[in-house]
Amino acid sequence: MTRIAVLGLGEAGGRIAADLAAAGIEVRGYDPVLAPGDPAAAVADATVVVSLTTAAAARAAAAAALPALAPGALYADLNAAAPALKRELAALVPSFVDVALLGPVPVSGLATPAVASGPGAKRFAALFEPLGMPVDVVSDRAGDAAALKLLRSVFMKGLAASALESLAAAEAAGRREWLEAQLGDVITPALLRRLVEGSRRHAARRVDEMDAACELLASLGVEPRIAAATRAILAELGE
Repeated sequence: MTRIAVLGLGEAGGRIAADLAAAGIEVRGYDPVLAPGDPAAAVADATVVVSLTTAAAARAAAAAALPALAPGALYADLNAAAPALKRELAALVPSFVDVALLGPVPVSGLATPAVASGPGAKRFAALFEPLGMPVDVVSDRAGDAAALKLLRSVFMKGLAASALESLAAAEAAGRREWLEAQLGDVITPALLRRLVEGSRRHAARRVDEMDAACELLASLGVEPRIAAATRAILAELGE
């Protein structure tokens, strides 16, 4: 029987764990925030370990899980982290896959589209596609999936930051409802709500994501002007 350990039971990890259980998978959960300490009990005998902590906690989560990993267990890091960190984790964990989720996990759960890279990418796809997750295997090098997500994040988080700034100005001018209707005609009211509410709710985590995006763009020779401004807006929201 497939046993899956989920490290990190926040909005994303909790939804993934619940969907896995509903699909008949034996799931063991561990959250380093709710129960700091050793995740060995959750990881032991797991076929797959799914890490959905935060980018900042990804390295510590992998290091803590490593001693208890069963031989051949697949370690899937689903955090929105920098490509360099994903490659570092791949060097640390014997069977590793870098997975980037391309959508709102609390809304879509296991149906959230994903891209995967690294030595365990094909194996991850074989396990999770039958459970309902569309997985695009992009390469056998960890970090490539993370890079694709960050390139997308420059646009998606930048769009959210643009909406937040324009709505703040509209509110100051006493015209917020008018602008909300205008923006809703362009990007749909549901997406506008997700951009605005999601940015406020997940500001701290998204600051880390945009830090990684800025680092990636700079390494590609592209000045991260939009990414840096987006990071600044998210940092203000987090405060």
